[in-house]
Amino acid sequence: MTHGHFKNYHRFASLALLAGTAAALTGCAGGGGGSGPASNQNEASATPVTVHDVPETAPKTRESAALSSLQKAEALAKAGMKKPALIEFERAIENNPSLPQAYMGAAEIYREQGDYESASVRYGQAADLQPQSFEPRYSQGLMFQLLHRLQDAVRAYLKALEIKPNDFDANLNIATAYLEMNEPGSGLPYAQRAVQINPKSGPAHANLGSIYGALNRHQDAVNEYRQALEQVELSPPLLLNLANSLGKVGRYDEMVNTLNQVIKIQPSAAAYERMGFAEFKLYKYDEALKNFRTSVEIDPNYAPGHTGIGVCLLNEYEFSKRQNDAFRSEALQHLRTSVQLDPRQTYVIDLINKYR
Repeated sequence: MTHGHFKNYHRFASLALLAGTAAALTGCAGGGGGSGPASNQNEASATPVTVHDVPETAPKTRESAALSSLQKAEALAKAGMKKPALIEFERAIENNPSLPQAYMGAAEIYREQGDYESASVRYGQAADLQPQSFEPRYSQGLMFQLLHRLQDAVRAYLKALEIKPNDFDANLNIATAYLEMNEPGSGLPYAQRAVQINPKSGPAHANLGSIYGALNRHQDAVNEYRQALEQVELSPPLLLNLANSLGKVGRYDEMVNTLNQVIKIQPSAAAYERMGFAEFKLYKYDEALKNFRTSVEIDPNYAPGHTGIGVCLLNEYEFSKRQNDAFRSEALQHLRTSVQLDPRQTYVIDLINKYR
């Protein structure tokens, strides 16, 4: 069974955007005057000027307009009015492309809207403006990870970790990204560091356990999964991973006990298939076959369940000294179904060729 990944994407950035302050720029319209005092006659003939004829402010510059939009955007966002806030953030960017606060504000709203692509672009632009700022680098990596652009995510996390090497979330998430890329060895030091930074984090221990499992270090995986279970509620994915590693180190009774917990919480094709495997290893062949059949009853397209049925029936065929051909016939039917569902099973193909 493919070793499961315990995915934990941590910490959407919670940004306290800095409010830009700018004094209102007022324009002074200068008028040409004589070199000497005006004559009484000129004063008498001058047209009176009222307050309504003087503009309160001159037209705003693009920079001051950008700051005004930024302030409006932050106030709107704080009030929960995200759509008009986004408009103002984008207007601020248009008027002044060098305001990192505007990019971060827009990115946060895009992220909340589920538009991870736009968010990643804005986070990246904020990072370009502030190369030594951790948050935009980290947040861009998180967006890439949510978009399953894992190589881009790793690159962004690495840049973030250059700035802040001991950030818990960045270490945890880059380890998860490497695991998803089937590069558990590359993720191992980051997963270990996450546990060192926060030894009481269940997700960190579970993530490290998944990496140990992918590296076939199953005793280490069992230890990490056990520690994770001390910190978090029981969850079927975590228990399934623990059961799988227990099976890899030959602790089949413990594997059965763990799978009973899974089935109690959330019965699944995978849980019953793993139970069948454990019972088979304990020489409880009838129980094994029963669990494998339950697996495919839950999910007829679950290839490992069909494989388990086929192996159990071939076992029965051998016990009958190859006299009961019904066992062989049904076994081949399930094995062929399994291969149709997952053609990569060379072991199953070899069994079909041997017994057909």
